[in-house]
Amino acid sequence: MVWAVLKAWDLGSFQWLKLKMLTKNLHQLPKVSDRLSYLYIEHAKIDKADKAIAVHNTFGETPVPCAGLTLLMLGPGVSITHAAIMILADCGCLIAWVGEYAVRFYAAGTGVTRSARNIIKQAEYWADQNLHLKIVRSMYEMRFPDPLDKSLSLQQIRGKEGVRVRDTYARLSEKYGIHMEKREYDRQAWHKADPINKALSVANSCLYGISHAAIVAAGYSPALGFVHTGKQLSFVYDIADLYKMELSVPAAFETVAGGVQDLERRTRITCRDIFYASNLLKRIVSDMHKLFELDPADFSDTDDYAIDMSAPGGLWNPQGETSEGGILYSNEPQEPGD
Repeated sequence: MVWAVLKAWDLGSFQWLKLKMLTKNLHQLPKVSDRLSYLYIEHAKIDKADKAIAVHNTFGETPVPCAGLTLLMLGPGVSITHAAIMILADCGCLIAWVGEYAVRFYAAGTGVTRSARNIIKQAEYWADQNLHLKIVRSMYEMRFPDPLDKSLSLQQIRGKEGVRVRDTYARLSEKYGIHMEKREYDRQAWHKADPINKALSVANSCLYGISHAAIVAAGYSPALGFVHTGKQLSFVYDIADLYKMELSVPAAFETVAGGVQDLERRTRITCRDIFYASNLLKRIVSDMHKLFELDPADFSDTDDYAIDMSAPGGLWNPQGETSEGGILYSNEPQEPGD
């Protein structure tokens, strides 16, 4: 089935957004922070339809205006054409191939940005021990209403975070009347997990997907994590943890409180609505820029469309300046035609 990104996205709205998108060129595509969150699709065929894509399944054909979409999650049973991939890439929509229930992540395409400026800044902070620790402390501080005592060690801060997480689970368990033994599930025995652990896994997976899309679209690396390390998605886990107790965890409890019928699908829909209502995409992009001391007002991810992504970049020099790329540099005289 196809689940729309917003409640208001009925077929009529799809057609209106599609027509609106056709009036735009690549330089006018919306910023990632202004886009809609995600669309999850399984058991369908996707192909190109004009300047958009079309989803074909048992319900017929549904046009999707991908220019305003941040993330397309492709689940089991999806067949997508080369032309559809091209239009999604041109529109800067990240494509992620995920497993059943969207709990496993297999691969992802490219995001909207063509520039390396932000990933270079991220790498500078990652490689410098003092700046690295500064980012870690900032990420933990963002989770608490009051500033952390500067005398606290990293281990003490992690202890406070553990208490915050445990208290959040306890508060939500009491609020929704859901008993939760502990947070765990076996990937190899998914159907044996209790409803709340299933819902938490699906909700967190959706949050990881949105975080990944925002990271790539804003020009950062999902692998250069600060709190987490050693995985290709370490920074995704870092960013998602900033919002998990506020958004995905309450979404899971709220869904289970409404019953266990069609649990995974209902959890995704609840997350979709909560992410949109909280303006999550804009928050993630803004928070990342602030972490690396960049002014969000100076950032425009649509400017990168002016760059030919197939052209070589500049050439590094030890003095700090950059030489133009794509030019043959030689001290030897060149014969005509060389």
